[in-house]
Amino acid sequence: MPKPIAHLIAPAILQRARDFRHPLTPPEAKVWQAIRNRQVGFKFRRQHPIGRFIADFYCAEAKLVIEIDGDTHAAPDQAAYDSTRTARLEERGYRVLRFQAREVDKDLRAVVQATHEGCEARRRLEELGYFTAPREG
Repeated sequence: MPKPIAHLIAPAILQRARDFRHPLTPPEAKVWQAIRNRQVGFKFRRQHPIGRFIADFYCAEAKLVIEIDGDTHAAPDQAAYDSTRTARLEERGYRVLRFQAREVDKDLRAVVQATHEGCEARRRLEELGYFTAPREG
């Protein structure tokens, strides 16, 4: 029987991810209420560690990361960090969807629809063999 794959996430990152789960920001809470329990047909995890990063929401089936960016993400240094972070995740085979917090507040339905479409598209491409599964650690 093959050995299970060990996920090598630093204990400090795991603890930080757990700490981020409570409380969620109001926009994150809205999104979580709309996508949890497979309401969009896919299972999501919240505040999920991927390497040294912590994704706001993650769908393993579609290798899809959802990020909700508040006002602090508009600062030049934060925007540069977010861009680098997205590039690093995409290099590892993840797809990243970013939404502004005001988008969530203004049109949650559109955010949820885009999330569902992102999952469906990624799953179809994977079925066609366009992607390999990224490492989770």
